[in-house]
Amino acid sequence: MTQHARSSAANDFKAGPGTRTHAYRTVPTPNTYLYHNLPRPSQRCILPTTPSLASQTPRGGPLTQAKSQDALLPQASPVYKVIVSVVTEAPPALGQRHLDEKARLLERMSRKHGKFDEHHPRNRLLDALYSFSRYAELNRADLDRWRDHYRYVSRRQHLLLESTISYSAKFDAVDALIATNAALCDEIVRAAQSFYGVPDAELAAHAAAAASGARGFPGDKVSVAQALKHFVRDWSAAGGRAERAPAYACVLDAVARLFPDRVDGEKKKKKPRILLPGAGLGRLGHEVAALGGGLEVTVNEWSMYMNAAYRFLTSSRPRAPLHLHPFIDGWSHHRTTADQLRAVPFPDADPLAHDVLLVEGDFTTVFAAKRAHYDAVLTFFFIDTARNLMAYLETVRAVLAPGGHWVNFGPLLYGTGPFVQLSLEEVVAVAEAMGFEFVEQEWDTDKESVCGVPTFEGGSKVWSKEAVYGFDDRALTRNAYSAQFWVARKKEDVVSGKGFF
Repeated sequence: MTQHARSSAANDFKAGPGTRTHAYRTVPTPNTYLYHNLPRPSQRCILPTTPSLASQTPRGGPLTQAKSQDALLPQASPVYKVIVSVVTEAPPALGQRHLDEKARLLERMSRKHGKFDEHHPRNRLLDALYSFSRYAELNRADLDRWRDHYRYVSRRQHLLLESTISYSAKFDAVDALIATNAALCDEIVRAAQSFYGVPDAELAAHAAAAASGARGFPGDKVSVAQALKHFVRDWSAAGGRAERAPAYACVLDAVARLFPDRVDGEKKKKKPRILLPGAGLGRLGHEVAALGGGLEVTVNEWSMYMNAAYRFLTSSRPRAPLHLHPFIDGWSHHRTTADQLRAVPFPDADPLAHDVLLVEGDFTTVFAAKRAHYDAVLTFFFIDTARNLMAYLETVRAVLAPGGHWVNFGPLLYGTGPFVQLSLEEVVAVAEAMGFEFVEQEWDTDKESVCGVPTFEGGSKVWSKEAVYGFDDRALTRNAYSAQFWVARKKEDVVSGKGFF
């Protein structure tokens, strides 16, 4: 497995047990930098593979100062602004559980709800929207630095690079595509403002306060980049081939086995309720719902960057695919320049085709009223993102109905400042002590191809399967885990106590 790390705003808070306890997974970019889980029908941004340029103005600045005798003066490069839209179809009317949850969410998002500080959900939302709105500025700062570095090659080297590959043209190409991605980010901001009820004046005031230096928040480029790259992982055909299909197969197979009568269309008195915490942009939840049979699927995500992107995605049905250039922020590990600059179309499936509910907030607190409520909890690349793993395990146990099942698939890559760091063997032992019974899985050829192989010699409760996690299927590097899969049943005599939240 190549070097891989994850982080989150929560893990950087330097806060105590009362703050958020989980994060979302991050992936290293091709550079050495680390780039880190609806609105009313309106015009939506569709981004072309070759950007249409609404305006061009010269760019200049400190790069025009020569730093050595051999340094070449850079040419003025253009600033691009892209404004494009597409006619969309109106989304279906929200069901009652969606309306009820939105009412609860907007109440939690009110400035009057709790203490309005940096951890307040509305403040975190405003930070996210401010960061999305600064996509172009933050990414052009990197581009300017790379332009500046190019000035240090000798005149002879410069002539060779320009005559052979027109290297400086890549800067202009990336600059134009930054504008294309920024247009998408602007649409995400507008969609979030509509859904959450954030007026322009409120966002402008928040941006002014951040820009003034009073808070010292320039915008989180890392979290924006990760949210955008999740469009590739969760909602593009490329992400499906490289990452989703191999990893989802095991989880979907487990759900199919747990709820076999969902396929034949038999009506049940109670729909099976399935919860997926740390869902990112929610694709796995939609795939579970697509199994049919009336499964009631709820996904959960804490990151406001992910949630804003998801609300944009589910705001309407574009009649043509959207496009994103997700790999222009890193210049390493590319087979060709075309690979680096390529557009990735998304979504590859209708995000409104199935009834999936997003519940925003901290997994360990937002489901306090849902004790013994769910028939299955699916933790996918999730449990190791916890600041306090024990709080996660207690919450899984608390929200599961007696006899309900916990399905896990993912690694054990602990983040910044975890309270405990358990080995796989210790996770199993602690879970069993908490009242979970790990289910032996059948060993056959099909099972091996879907869920890998047993992790421990002589047992078949926990399985290992290689899972790629990297977003760029054409890169010259590869991030992969030995993901751990299990199904554990909550024993009937286990009672979910109040102390678990």
